[in-house]
Formats: sequence, structure tokens, C-alpha cells
Amino acid sequence: MIEFLIRTFIKDHENTADKNIRLRYGVLAGSVGIFCNLLLTAIKVTVGLLTGAISIIADAVNNLSDALSSIVTLVGFRLSGKPADEDHPYGHGRIEYLSGFIVAAAVIAVAVNLLKTSVENILNGRVPEVSRTTVLILVIAILFKMWMARFYFYISNKISSTAMKATAKDSLTDCITTSASLISVLVLLFAKINIDGWAGALVSLFVIYSGYTAARDTIDLLLGKAPEPKRIEEIRRTALENPEVIGIHDLRVHEYGPGTVIVSLHLEMDYDKTLSEAHEIVHQVENAIRGKKLAEQVTIHIDPVSYDDPQRRQILKEVRETLTGIDPVISMHDLMVASENGRRRVSFDVVVPYEYPLSDEELSTKIRSMLKKPDTDYEIEVDRGEYQILSGSKFPEK
Repeated sequence: MIEFLIRTFIKDHENTADKNIRLRYGVLAGSVGIFCNLLLTAIKVTVGLLTGAISIIADAVNNLSDALSSIVTLVGFRLSGKPADEDHPYGHGRIEYLSGFIVAAAVIAVAVNLLKTSVENILNGRVPEVSRTTVLILVIAILFKMWMARFYFYISNKISSTAMKATAKDSLTDCITTSASLISVLVLLFAKINIDGWAGALVSLFVIYSGYTAARDTIDLLLGKAPEPKRIEEIRRTALENPEVIGIHDLRVHEYGPGTVIVSLHLEMDYDKTLSEAHEIVHQVENAIRGKKLAEQVTIHIDPVSYDDPQRRQILKEVRETLTGIDPVISMHDLMVASENGRRRVSFDVVVPYEYPLSDEELSTKIRSMLKKPDTDYEIEVDRGEYQILSGSKFPEK
């Protein structure tokens, strides 16, 4: 059924790298979600009003919020597909994340209100009027939601959509909440015990937690969450595939929405390369990264390195030994040595984890004190994090 819908409504559906195809997937998913959730809402509201079961009405309102969420998701996909303009040079892709956050906030708001109603129902002790038909309808609703979850997961994997994945998880949550309503009906039918209010409260709490996790995930993306290690490693490996590239560091990845990834990095290459040769190498690496669809834009800085300079090798060895002595987690790159008026100027970058206890100034002072020589000046820059891709060199220093 899922493949049939995709083949029917999306031409060239395998070309998911195309933004227009991706938009069509989003429109299809949103349209299916609106139709299915409105249908479930109508059925459950009818059953809830006829039986007086607050847990079923709570579940119906949850489906209504899902329908509204599908509308927001649909609008979000359309807006996120807008091309870049003067005010938004990196496109509008992050609107998809914003729409996901709006959905999560709406879900939480509805659930809080349902929790209040459920507590009131517990205090009042109202007993709903249910039947075997009620059970059948709830079972069908659960199966329906399970199919919808599978549908959303399928599309989220196809187009790598965080918003669609959140919608799929929400559908699974709906299966659980409807199951709680079903259990309350079965207990009332066969054990004559009224737990409807408690089931409604449980449903509400579950929906609140689901909304919280969805909001947390979208906020992370809006704030600039670190990319997946797999993507980082693939970019590193792709750059080092070029035989002229010696090492890579200062890798930065910025995501401006699904499919809009911008990468910047530093490449180490032999200092004897001419400007034209270095430019050609950079061009090759950029094309390789874009060719694997790891980034839409790539900016590369060149760092010339000399492996034949014995003075540089000796200083590099001393620096590395010093850093290891301070803390094995510290690493370095970009060692440059220059001489002027009988003095040497040694500069390099030090990389530490984000939460490293010493401040940048404290660490720099400590390193200088341990490396101190009367004829040498040290310029040290401390970088935190940097995805720990520091000196992915092919040729280790000797």
C-alpha cells in the first residue's frame, strides 16, 4: 500500500536527492496524515460522546492535534522547499525544524488540558457506557495507527526527514494511548471496574512526554546540533583519498535544513606545491565531497606542510611529548616555524574537548612554561571540540 501510494503520487520517486521530489514526499505524507487523523478523530469523538468515556475523547483530541500537526508539517515542507533569496542565502530548510517544534508544542498544550479533564473525571467517578462495538472500533484504530507509523518511518528513511521521523514516533505513541483506552474499556466490560479517568490521565502523560522529546530534538537542530559521526568520518575519508592531501583538521559542518549542508575544513599539503597545483587539489576534494552528497557547499583552506625540515620535526616531537605529558587527550596541528633576528617563532593550534577544565589562557600559559626556550617565542591557539578530527595525516611525523 505504501509503495502504491508513492508510485501513484510521486513521479521519479527514487530521486530523493532532488528537493522537488523531497517536497512531494512531504506533501504526500502530510495529506495522508490529515485524512487519516481526521477520520480517526470523527470516529473516536462519536464513540466517546456516545459512551461518555473520557479516555476515548482524550484519544480523539490527540488525533485531532495530529491532524493539525500534519497541516503544519505540510506547510513546513512547502516553505522549507523555497529557494535561497537575498535575506536567506542558505535557503529555508530550517522551517521544517520550526514546524516540528510547533507540532510538539501543540501536542503538549492539548495533553495538559486532557490531563486536567482526566483528573476531574477521577474525582467525579463518572462511569462510561461501553460495549463490544467500542472494543472493535478501538482495535481498528490501533491497527490504523500502526500502519501510519510504518508509513511515516518509511518516508523519513527515504528522505532523511527529522520532522517525519518525529511524526512516525507520534503515531506509535498514539497506538499506546489508544491501547490504554482499550484496556480501560475491557476492564469495565468484564471486571466492572471503572479506570477510565486513570487511563485518560495515563494517555495525557504519555502524550506530554512524546511532545517533550519531539520538541527537544527539533530545538537541538535549530540550535545547531553536531553532525553524525558517520558523516564526519566520511568527509575525512573522502578528503584523504586524494593522494596529494597529507592531513585534515578544523572540520566544520553547518546544516541549514535537510539537504543543505555547508562544510569548511583545512587541508595539509606539501609546501612545494604551486598555487595552481594547490587550487586544483582543492577543487578535486570539493567535487569529491559534493559528489558523495556529503555537503552542498564546501570551503577549503590550505595549510602548507614541510616534512623534510629537520628543525620542524624536532620541534614537533617536543611539542607532542609536552602535550601528552600534560594530558593525553590534548592534540595539536598547524605547527609553523619561522626565524627572524636570531629568534624562532613557533605557532600551533591545540585541541581539547569542549568541557576541558583549564581555560584557554591557563592551558596556553602552562604549555609555554613547559616549552620555554630563551630563543623561541610560542604562539598557541586553543580550539575546543573540533569533532576530534585533528591530524588525520596519512604520513606520520618521524
